[in-house]
Amino acid sequence: MASEATYFIYVLRNDAGITYTGIALDVETRLANHNAGTGAKFTRGRGPWSIIHTEGPLPHGDALRREMAIKKDRKFKAGLSAS
Repeated sequence: MASEATYFIYVLRNDAGITYTGIALDVETRLANHNAGTGAKFTRGRGPWSIIHTEGPLPHGDALRREMAIKKDRKFKAGLSAS
């Protein structure tokens, strides 16, 4: 059933300008998890985080592929950090 669900890709940024990219069914809830220290290990202790970009909804496989593409695309993330 997960393949039928719609996922969103999100990019977060903290006050130090560090970005984090992930996927979630509910981006706002996932952001709250990251800021509470219950999200990804990478984001713990580095917050607060804010959403700077979202895409979707997409099927799970497409969302995973787009997440990987964003993580590899330094120009894309640099453009987001400049805004």
